[in-house]
Amino acid sequence: MANVAQSHQARERRHSRLRNKVVGTSGRPRLSVYRSLDNIYAQVIDDSLGHTLASASTLDREVRGLTDGLAKSEAAKVVGRVVAERALAAGVTKVVFDRGGFQYHGRVKALADAAREAGLDF
Repeated sequence: MANVAQSHQARERRHSRLRNKVVGTSGRPRLSVYRSLDNIYAQVIDDSLGHTLASASTLDREVRGLTDGLAKSEAAKVVGRVVAERALAAGVTKVVFDRGGFQYHGRVKALADAAREAGLDF
């Protein structure tokens, strides 16, 4: 269990370093990604107001119906597309990407690429 705690603490340290540079504003909110073992979550956050403008995850009812039987990276693509559609509906076109201390690889990259393809600019 010590290795799990150490890797979690290391990710939190990476995320705090990243958050010193990445700040969401009203003009360009932050697209934050969190990846657990089974699920992936994405939020578009305006840090100046402290509001979440759009969100999606593999636990949403709408998304869960689309991701049944898909691989994790394919489910991340669906989440990226859905969060981008919800952000565009909320009037957000440009975001700054917050990978949450995770490597820009695999599911995180799949989500980001799908969000770009759906119309978000970052």
